[in-house]
Amino acid sequence: MARLRPEQLAAALKKGLEPIYVISGDEHLLVQEACDALRASARQQGFTERERYQADNQFEWHQLSNAAASMSLFADKKIIELHIPNGKPGTEGGKALQQYAQNPPADNLLLVVLPKLDRNSQKAKWFGALESAGAFVQVWPINAAQLPQWLNARIQQAGLSADRAAVDMLATRVEGNLLAAAQEIEKLKLLAEDGQITAQLLANVVANSARYDVFGLVDRALMGDAQGAVRNLQGLRGEGTEPLAILWALAREIRSLIQVAYGAANGSNFDWACKQAGVWDSRKGLVKNALNRLRPAELDALLRKANGIDRAVKGMRNAEPWDELLDVILHLAGVRSLTPANTRMSLSL
Repeated sequence: MARLRPEQLAAALKKGLEPIYVISGDEHLLVQEACDALRASARQQGFTERERYQADNQFEWHQLSNAAASMSLFADKKIIELHIPNGKPGTEGGKALQQYAQNPPADNLLLVVLPKLDRNSQKAKWFGALESAGAFVQVWPINAAQLPQWLNARIQQAGLSADRAAVDMLATRVEGNLLAAAQEIEKLKLLAEDGQITAQLLANVVANSARYDVFGLVDRALMGDAQGAVRNLQGLRGEGTEPLAILWALAREIRSLIQVAYGAANGSNFDWACKQAGVWDSRKGLVKNALNRLRPAELDALLRKANGIDRAVKGMRNAEPWDELLDVILHLAGVRSLTPANTRMSLSL
């Protein structure tokens, strides 16, 4: 199977179509655009009919073989599009995919759309069968460091240009929300004079489309990004998120950090301590970063503080939960003892 990045797909499609495409990832805009590019290329090559199936828990997998065997009513060639929302076809689905991949019909193109696949899924027999018969487009999320470059490329594709200040401002405004970024660039096409995007133009027309989420807040704190964590906390509060939802995520993460810290202190290597604590491989870097700043005794104190916030939320203690959540988040991010003046300053970051 050819393994392609989304930006390589267009060039690969010009060389001809594979009988099977697997497109996998959690960045919905990029997955959708990869699917759209494939469908457009397939239409140009005679695949003018499309059948779409949603393989949820009630899906009957014999529909896949029926679709492959049935003649198209309106065209010589058709696209069979199979969405598997949880990324796990199960035993019956795995067998159906393997059977299809053994001898894919020449007049069909199978498009399998999946969320991000973990290593175990990529070692499964059904994936191996698809791998031997087609192309795999793996869509990775755009992280904060990559976002300005992605935005600049997107701006250029739209026939526009922007200086570094404008790109950085747009990255701050959309904060990881690629769909919002794409929509704002389309808006700017109508407003930019001579195709030039300036920071002043952005300040006037771009809405604040930051995507605030609880887990993103925790990750920013673990990374040591105090400003980003506070901005995320403010966004969650503004959107009406309950303090307990944030507290639950923070407390869970602090417990994991404590388990890894004490495991390492008792002689376990870091990887084994992470495994015992249920830390995914993709999060080991965040955990190590946080433990380089935080001693086990500090983590114990933060967990006690989290218990106090829980009592405050439930009316069992006289305290402001949002202020104390801010204190915990800043401490996780590496900001030490807060006075009231420090707190007010941090809230304006």
